[in-house]
Amino acid sequence: MKVLMLNGSPHKDGNTSAALGEMEKVFKDEGIEVETFAVGVSPIRGCIACGACGKTGRCAFDDCVNELAPVFEESDGLVVASPVYYASANATLVALLDRLFYSTHFDKTMKVGASVVVARRGGLSATFDELNKYFTISGMPVASSIYWNSVHGAAPGEAMQDAEGLSTVRILAWNMSFLIKSIALGKEAFGLPKKEHIRRTNFIR
Repeated sequence: MKVLMLNGSPHKDGNTSAALGEMEKVFKDEGIEVETFAVGVSPIRGCIACGACGKTGRCAFDDCVNELAPVFEESDGLVVASPVYYASANATLVALLDRLFYSTHFDKTMKVGASVVVARRGGLSATFDELNKYFTISGMPVASSIYWNSVHGAAPGEAMQDAEGLSTVRILAWNMSFLIKSIALGKEAFGLPKKEHIRRTNFIR
């Protein structure tokens, strides 16, 4: 079993990384492989709605989005972590997620998703909600904890002083591990949930 973790912070060893580090220790203790990518420093442009991925199954912009796609496909869970900018996620991370989710056509059903947000003070809940929408549109169960998955810290290392925040993300990792293992057993016994053809209806016709 494997979890892909995306660190959307431009500061590779900052507070977002510290939060993910707590989760990684739990995953490894639970026997789950972890692969982490620091994407916040990557030059990632946004989607231009060209539609090329509908024909080729990959994004027309050949960067780390296409490199991450097969890792995402083989993973059982995805953790997306971001610092908070103007009550929103890092724009680089959002650009990556838009393209990664839209250009990949493999079935994401029952891959477990979790988001983690880090801020000096506010905007955490809005960013948390923003990131979870990628999971809920893709048939991915969202792992939860005892609080919204947020950690506070501004200067590097301050996140390690947020005892409640760190406890929240550790419990998140335990819950996510349980879900991943439970879903694996469920798929073996019952398969995936039924699907039906989606009839797309536009508001303007």
